[in-house]
Amino acid sequence: MRETIAVCRKELAGFFSSPAAYLFLGSFLLVTLFVFFWVETFFARNLADVRPLFEWMPLLLVFLSAALTMRAWSEEHRAGTLELLESAPVGTLSLVLGKFMAGVAMIALALLLTLPLPVTVSLLGPLDWGPVIGGYLASLFLACAYLAMGLWISARSDNAIVSLILTTLLAGAFYLLGAPTLTALAGQKVGELLQLVSTAGRFQSITRGVLDLRDVCYYLSLTGVFLTLNAYALARLRWQGNPERPSHARRRWLTLLVALNFLAANLWLAPLGTARMDMTADRIYSLSPVTRQYLAQLQEPLLLRGYFSRRTHPLLAPLIPQLRDLMKEYGVAGGSRVRVEFIDPQEDPELEEEAASRYGVKPVPFQVEGKYQAGVVNSYFHVVVAYGDQYEVLDYRNLIDVKASSETELEVVLRNPEYDITRAIRKVLTAYRGGGNPFETLERPILLHAYISPDEKLPERLRELRKGLDEILAGLKQKAGDKLRIEVVDPDANGGRVAAELATRFGLQPLVAGLLDDRRFWFDLILESGKETVHVPLPSELDQEGLERSLKAALKRFSPGFLKTVAVVTSGRMPYGGRFEQLRQYLEQSYRLHETDLADGRVPPEADLLLLLAPEKLKERERFAVDQFLMRGGTVILASSPFTVDLRTGLTAREVVSGLEGWLEHNGLKVGKKLVMDRHNATLPIPVDRDIGGITVREIHNLPYPFFLDLRGDRLNQANLITSSLGQLTMTWASPVTVDEKKVSGLRRIELLRSSPESWASDRINLVPDYKAHPDLGFPEGKEQGSQLVGVLLEGRFTSWFRGRPSPLLKAAEKPAQGGDGKAPPEDDTVASVIERSPDAARIILFASNDFASDDALRLATEGLGTYYTKPLELLGNAIDWSLEDRGLLALRSRDRFARLLSPLDRRQQLFWEYLNYALAAAALFLVWLLQRRGRRLQLERYRRMLQLEGQPS
Repeated sequence: MRETIAVCRKELAGFFSSPAAYLFLGSFLLVTLFVFFWVETFFARNLADVRPLFEWMPLLLVFLSAALTMRAWSEEHRAGTLELLESAPVGTLSLVLGKFMAGVAMIALALLLTLPLPVTVSLLGPLDWGPVIGGYLASLFLACAYLAMGLWISARSDNAIVSLILTTLLAGAFYLLGAPTLTALAGQKVGELLQLVSTAGRFQSITRGVLDLRDVCYYLSLTGVFLTLNAYALARLRWQGNPERPSHARRRWLTLLVALNFLAANLWLAPLGTARMDMTADRIYSLSPVTRQYLAQLQEPLLLRGYFSRRTHPLLAPLIPQLRDLMKEYGVAGGSRVRVEFIDPQEDPELEEEAASRYGVKPVPFQVEGKYQAGVVNSYFHVVVAYGDQYEVLDYRNLIDVKASSETELEVVLRNPEYDITRAIRKVLTAYRGGGNPFETLERPILLHAYISPDEKLPERLRELRKGLDEILAGLKQKAGDKLRIEVVDPDANGGRVAAELATRFGLQPLVAGLLDDRRFWFDLILESGKETVHVPLPSELDQEGLERSLKAALKRFSPGFLKTVAVVTSGRMPYGGRFEQLRQYLEQSYRLHETDLADGRVPPEADLLLLLAPEKLKERERFAVDQFLMRGGTVILASSPFTVDLRTGLTAREVVSGLEGWLEHNGLKVGKKLVMDRHNATLPIPVDRDIGGITVREIHNLPYPFFLDLRGDRLNQANLITSSLGQLTMTWASPVTVDEKKVSGLRRIELLRSSPESWASDRINLVPDYKAHPDLGFPEGKEQGSQLVGVLLEGRFTSWFRGRPSPLLKAAEKPAQGGDGKAPPEDDTVASVIERSPDAARIILFASNDFASDDALRLATEGLGTYYTKPLELLGNAIDWSLEDRGLLALRSRDRFARLLSPLDRRQQLFWEYLNYALAAAALFLVWLLQRRGRRLQLERYRRMLQLEGQPS
């Protein structure tokens, strides 16, 4: 070891004896900073991570390692000093390890000089240091492999330039083996093998924060193989010109045996998928306790099957191994209760038919564009979770997030696969039925309205489907008995009276076969039971199997099960065909929605939670229903404000009356008749006309809009699971909430959402910005500024607003004193008393905005951010999960790798931090130069003293 350290010190002194070392370090830092801030547009990404630092690191290390090792042995060859080294009392292994350690020290110093970058990010946002540490470790392991390659090639050549080129080619080849273009051409299985051999594929695994023993072994084995070859190459130089001896053969066999053992270690460790460490702060790459809890509840085998095609979209291909690894962990955690399978249906027609007929899994056509041609690839990217007679299918839309990293590039990543898969497991587990007959547990009969035009008006495909529908209904009728009634109606008959009713009640319009086909026809199925209706969607393939699945899925909505039921109240436009359609689709993934107008003064008895979205003009009976639901210990989630915005009539606020103002004030909450504006805001897509050579071009610019509150950091309650997992929330057109301290003194109060201290309340109803008069915000800035409360939760024992007053239902029952025949009417089953106090479990959750979760608001936020925006939907989903005590799954949702965002910065602040990092890099290089110069001065001083002691002139 002493000899190795001496060689290492000698090599380091040689590096710093010329400007070459500073040139290498300076070039590396300059390129790294340029890539981080400009190529990867760090501030535009708005994420508190250092992924851009390590995105290009494998490629940069190829050139840096080649430059550091090109003269390691080649210079010794050229200068004729290699023979002196071989004759010195230093072993070959010490020479090799000494030069290798010197190169590693130089790489470590270069990586150390980039440390100000993650420190800067940690000052600007909540940086997770686990992936940062993993990135530096991966860079060091990768550099070791590249340095070993470079040393071996340098030992084989006496020309430094040749060594530089060959090392770059060899290391670059290992890097490019895992390139998406090459793996896509090779197919899935060969592509995964290339990913395992590639240095880049292993590198990405560690940089995401997972230190896998197999990845570490891979880099160490590469390093060991090429260092062994290096030592053998030096030994051969000693033999040149000498006769062949048995020791030479033994050395060759020993080298081969050592290299094979290094490679065999990878094969031995390959099955050990659990030998890894999750270094992320939230352990987002490890199965959570809530997932293991659901797996422990399984009484029958659970099937977890992945349908992945060999040829798929290049952006989806790298995600398949990640999903496979995660699904294997489910198999390990579940033991014999979980069966994990991976199938490529396109390789077996029988499997493809089973996937389509049993689970409705069909290939998705993806448009693929290459440099010279474009085409369509039909591929599978599905995960099926099946338990008993229940199953859930997750496709690429449920599993991935797509972000626009630039105008021409998309970034595709897995969203939160454990949450998605575990949520599917929970759903099939709670909805499991042993018999498989959806009519067995029905409490009341179902009426199927089939609104279908005559055959002569239907296209040929629908004529065939019409015949298939008769077969499906015959089978369902046989199972249902008297629980299913079927009514077939032509909406255009009798003057179109039914068609007009469908348009008014459901917002349905006739179907068309194409843009150029003016024929209009009907093919709509609506299930009705009591006051609940479900519209049965037509399958995309218009096939009988798909229609049967749609009908059965709709029928199960009426079967009471373990799925929680959410009663939804709006102003009459939700959930079917209204302005909250995206919210409906989002909530239906986990809950059963029950639309109600509360006109009878009661919340449906099966409701577990009451959700009121933008309610308008609620009457006393409806207020009574809300009040008594709260008095029974229920949770009332309310999204309401005195103003609403309808984009179809322009950006103008319309004053609305919810009918709950007095009820809220009674419970200690008052929503002000103003709108909150904030300097910390999200953007609004605004059309801007620009003159180009006399031609007016209209462009869409994202400009600051103070009515869109940008809530993040401490403005989202980090101590509550409802808001802590969001990371960021755009609250549109919100009103300020005032809390009466006296009335809520006995309640538990949690402030969920607050605007920034640079916000104010405005009473203006014209919401159109004027950027010419007010360039910064589009509106004049308010004088009285301060943080405004826009979301709050109250929990505890409430008193009824109807306390001491008769029930409104009794008042309605007193009016009709006699029936039409002069006799007393039959007694009405009404509530004869008022529950005046609630239990401790009662809750009110108020979000002071009518529109923040509407389709229009989500569309504007999506256009402004360049990605599908779902944070308002997640907020309401979190509130429902939290209220229904499903907080384990809610905590799992918070394990979102994209929740860590940067603090808002203007352009001047961004330039300050960028130039600060350039200055720190220059200062660090200067410090290295000073320390090296001081070291050389001390070394010369020691040498001078040694000469003086020996009596020689200094």
